[in-house]
Amino acid sequence: MVMYSGLIKAIDEELEALKAEGRLKGEEKVIVGIKSPDGEHGPRIVLDNGKELINFASNSYLGLSGDPRLIQAEHENSLKYGVGPGAVRFISGTQEPHVKLEQRLAGFFRKEAAMIFSSAYAANCGIIAPLITPDTFIISDELNHNSIINAIRLSGITRERKKIFPHCDMGGLEECIKEALGKAKRVIIVSDGVFSMRGDYAPLDKILELSRNYNDSFEEGIITIVDDSHGIGAFGETGRGVVEICNAWDVDVITGTLGKALGVDGGFVVADKRLVDYFREKSPFYVYSNPISAGIAGASIVALDILDSPEGIELLKRLGENTEYFRKRLGEIGLKTIDGIHPIVPVIIGDPIKAKMLAEKLFERGIYVVALTFPVVPRGQDTIRVQISASHTKKDLDFAIESFRNASRELK
Repeated sequence: MVMYSGLIKAIDEELEALKAEGRLKGEEKVIVGIKSPDGEHGPRIVLDNGKELINFASNSYLGLSGDPRLIQAEHENSLKYGVGPGAVRFISGTQEPHVKLEQRLAGFFRKEAAMIFSSAYAANCGIIAPLITPDTFIISDELNHNSIINAIRLSGITRERKKIFPHCDMGGLEECIKEALGKAKRVIIVSDGVFSMRGDYAPLDKILELSRNYNDSFEEGIITIVDDSHGIGAFGETGRGVVEICNAWDVDVITGTLGKALGVDGGFVVADKRLVDYFREKSPFYVYSNPISAGIAGASIVALDILDSPEGIELLKRLGENTEYFRKRLGEIGLKTIDGIHPIVPVIIGDPIKAKMLAEKLFERGIYVVALTFPVVPRGQDTIRVQISASHTKKDLDFAIESFRNASRELK
C-alpha cells in the first residue's frame, strides 16, 4: 500500500471535502428483514441494529417486490434453469423465460420487439452510444438521468453535436433541432419520462410533434427515446407510464426497468423490430453481458400479469390516492415540494447539511428517507425524496407527515 500513498492521500482529501459539504453518502443501511403488514400498517424494513422503519425510499411503488406470486415464479424458474444463465445471450444464455418476457414487454407497449438488459442503466448506455455516428446530433433534457448522460459521453460525440435543452422547454428543444439543420443526417432526442429526482414528467406528445415537424429535414430522420423507469407501473390508467399519460405511443424507443414498480430486477428496451435487431448486434452492454436470470424473468412476467389484471388497476388507484393524500398533507404543514401527481414527492430543503440533518431526525422517528444533494440534484435544490407506495396505509402516511412536521421544526 506504500506505493499508493499519494493516491490514498488524494482520495482521503476528496472524501473529506464531500463530508464538509454535506454530500458524503456514508455507510449504507443494511436491511436484514421485512416485517409483514398488519392491517393498520404497511410493511416495515428491519435493519441490522434491530431498528424498524417505514420505508419511504423504495421504488417498489406497487409493493410487488415481496409478493408471494413473484417469489414463487422466481423459485420455480430457478429450479428449472438454475440461478444464473451461465453465458451471454448469443452463446448459450438465452432461456425460454427471457424470450417470453421480451414478447410480453413488446405487447405491453404496443411495439414489435423488446430486449432485456441487466439494468436500465445498461439499457440506456447500450442503445444510445451505438446510434450515434459522426453525422448525428443528440439533444438531451438538462435533467436527464445519469445513465443517459454517461451514454452520450461513452459515444465520444463532439461537444458541437451534443445539445442540452432547458428542462421540459419545448422552445429550447426546437432551437436545438434548428441548430442541427444542414449539419446532421440523424438527430436523436432523448428524455426521461418521469424525472427521478422531481416527479415531474416530459411532455412526450409535444416532443413527438416537434420530431414529426422536422423529421423530413434530416436524411435519416429524428429518433425519439424515452427512459420511463419511474413511470412504468406507477403512472397512467393502466401503468404504461408517460406514453399513456401523454398518448405518445409513437415514441420510437422506450427504455425502462423491471426493478421499480414491477418489483423485480433488470432493464429493457422496446422498439421497432429492425431497431431491436440492430441493438442485439451492436450493443456491447447486451452482447458481452449475461442476462438477468430465468427466475427474475419469470417473476417479471407474473408482475406484468398482475399489473394487467383488475388487481393491478386497484393497486394503481390506491397508489394515486396515497400520493394525492400525502401531497395535500405536506402542503398543509408548509413544506415546499414540486407540484405533480407522481408518487415521487420531493421535499425541497435547499441546503445539503440541513437536508442530511432532517433525514437523520426522520430516521430517529422511524421514517426512512434519503437526503439527495449535488450532483444527484442541482446545487441549491437539496431534497428529501419521498416515494409513496400502494402498500403504505393511511396511518403510515399520517405518521410520516407528523414526523416531517416535528423534525422540520427542530431544524429552525
